[in-house]
Amino acid sequence: MDESRPLGRILLFGLQHVLVMAATPISAVFLMSATLGLGPRLTVDLLSAAFVLSGVGSLIQSLGPWRFGPKLPFVMLPGGAPLILFLAIAEQHGLRTATGAVILTAAFYFVVLPVFSRLLAFFPALVIGTMIVIVGVNLVKVGAVLVTGRPGTPGFGDPTNLMLGMATIGFTVAFYRLFTGVLRQLAVMLGLIAGTVLAFLLGAADFGPAADGGLISVPQPLPFGTPEFNLIAALPLMLYSLASMAEATGQTVINAEAVGKPVDKRRDVPRTIRGDAATSLFGGFFGLPLMVTSGENIGIVRVTGVRSRYVTAAAGVVLVAIGFLAPVTRAISVVPSAVVGGTAMVVFAVITVLGVQMLGRAGLDRHTNTFICAVAIALGLLPILIPGVYGGFPPNLRILLESGVAVGAFVAAALNILFHHVGPRPKRARSADAPNAPESDR
Repeated sequence: MDESRPLGRILLFGLQHVLVMAATPISAVFLMSATLGLGPRLTVDLLSAAFVLSGVGSLIQSLGPWRFGPKLPFVMLPGGAPLILFLAIAEQHGLRTATGAVILTAAFYFVVLPVFSRLLAFFPALVIGTMIVIVGVNLVKVGAVLVTGRPGTPGFGDPTNLMLGMATIGFTVAFYRLFTGVLRQLAVMLGLIAGTVLAFLLGAADFGPAADGGLISVPQPLPFGTPEFNLIAALPLMLYSLASMAEATGQTVINAEAVGKPVDKRRDVPRTIRGDAATSLFGGFFGLPLMVTSGENIGIVRVTGVRSRYVTAAAGVVLVAIGFLAPVTRAISVVPSAVVGGTAMVVFAVITVLGVQMLGRAGLDRHTNTFICAVAIALGLLPILIPGVYGGFPPNLRILLESGVAVGAFVAAALNILFHHVGPRPKRARSADAPNAPESDR
């Protein structure tokens, strides 16, 4: 993890992280633009800011300066549940209020962190593993939607896009099977490049727009104007931040395990959260939603076997450079979503497997733990598998309930506290949960 290789190789592996994960900032900004009716110029400016802040956050988390960042191979990105919450606040209260909500939530991280660090005992492998499984399934769905399109929209299930997505997965598998050494480690990137070339040959990708416009793109601060601070409007995002801290706990633990680093949750988790908070605070002033440590790169680490945190630091440098180099940003933005989605599905599925592995060490042969895991996964997957299920609830409550990750994390943590930390348990439950209980009682 702490090993630095020759600069050329570090940059190459860092580029692999960027190529696999570039879809997240691109899709986040494009979704903001489409939902809020933003103009092309503002969209390009936000895309530049997203890349720059992603790079800065990745450097913080990977290098760990001044007790910010756990010194683990992390990449930070916008998107996911924070983006959905940002859009909901913007639609209800305006973009300036949504920007203010991000800044308030980033400050809220710092305020609540000292209390949260004392609660880490209530987030054992059972809770974290359950949450990672839900996160992985949700991410696989995100990747799949890039291939298939959204149900009910024009072009859903387009055969060409499906073929491109499946071909990209096939290329990745073929490269991983046929190559060895460094080339095998680059199978994810090579699969993405091969899928893009195929898309170009089929006429599904046009790189002409990459040559239009200037050379340098500088992110503009406060693109929506002076932020407006409204605690009521920011409340859903602030409540989500608690689940985000729990998610950061799981990602820190699973990332440390993936690279073979002994983890100290009381030391390393707060450092991860401080990195999230600092990057989100700066991102808020550039019109971005909350920036969070990304679980995707954990999958890349496991798939490629490249564990060095200097690789993700190099990815951060590349992301910053992309944010300032307008032609590169425009070129990446025209890579077909189906190709990116095919790559993302493979990497995201690895996250789910990592969660399953963690649950395998959480004592699921004990009835109580099995029950806790089952209920949390059921409720966490409900809004993911059936979108709109909470459509009849009040808007603020619906925003929270529709985050399957937040629901799963809170349910698993609450049930873990209820069964393992509150009051005496029934005699039969104690016997069944005892480490040395007979197999027939488990």
